[in-house]
Amino acid sequence: MACLATEWPGLAQQAAQDEVSFADFLEKLLNRELAAREQRKRATLLKLATMSAVKTLEQFDWNAGSGAPKAQILELAHLAFVERAENVVLLGPSEPAS
Repeated sequence: MACLATEWPGLAQQAAQDEVSFADFLEKLLNRELAAREQRKRATLLKLATMSAVKTLEQFDWNAGSGAPKAQILELAHLAFVERAENVVLLGPSEPAS
C-alpha cells in the first residue's frame, strides 16, 4: 500500500478543510490506492510483454500507411464498436517491413 503512505496526509488535510466524512475520506484514499495499483499493474504487464515500443495514434505516420483511412481508425479509437457489440478485424503486419 505504497500509495496510502504518501497520499493520506494531503488527503486528510483536504478532508479536514472540506469537512467531509471519514467514510468519504477513506473512499477517496482507497480509490487513489486502487488507481496506483492499476497503473503499476499496467506498467508491469507492458514490461513483461517485451514489446519493442509503445506506439500511439498521435505518433502514427499517416502518410506512410496505405491501410484503412485515418477517419476510420480514429473512429475505432473511440471504442464505440464495443458498446455496439461489433467485431473489428485488423489484418496485416504489426511492424513495417524492413
